[in-house]
Amino acid sequence: MKKDSWNAALYDAKHSFVSKFGEHLLDLLEPKKGERILDLGCGTGDLAWKLYELGVDVVGIDKSENMINQAKAKYPGLTFEVKDVLNLGYRNEFDAVFSNAVLHWIKPPKQALINIYQALKENGRFVAEFGGKGNVKTITDAIRNEFNQLGMNEKANQFPWYFPSIGEYSSLMEEAGFRVVFA
Repeated sequence: MKKDSWNAALYDAKHSFVSKFGEHLLDLLEPKKGERILDLGCGTGDLAWKLYELGVDVVGIDKSENMINQAKAKYPGLTFEVKDVLNLGYRNEFDAVFSNAVLHWIKPPKQALINIYQALKENGRFVAEFGGKGNVKTITDAIRNEFNQLGMNEKANQFPWYFPSIGEYSSLMEEAGFRVVFA
């Protein structure tokens, strides 16, 4: 098993802007009181808490045990679980799935989308924001160039991220069963 390298305290201290920027997605999500919503990649729980404040039954999941422990400490009344989107196991349980700044970390993306689709009730909603095509391109191009110059060509494309175009990801969503209405 891969070591959990996420530092939840550092994340809250230096990267809380990620949750702040994600707040506008709640408007797109249009949560309704009493709905059951999955916060996929909930991090330290800040947006799950905002959903709870809106009267939602929210379940926050993250692959990082460090992040989930921090979320549980901050918001002890909420449900948080260590779970990988590639092994969700939910079936027809949620009115909506919400994800902020996570899906560019998930490979293979199609399996994640199939699992998200299966987690939703009929006519469920999925709202997500994540890095797209061209994101951090200057950085990744520089790293690839350095690897190539060092003769490490096999390493040149081994990045932890997936930055698809809108068209590419929309096609994957439709293959998984979604009807894309806004991207």
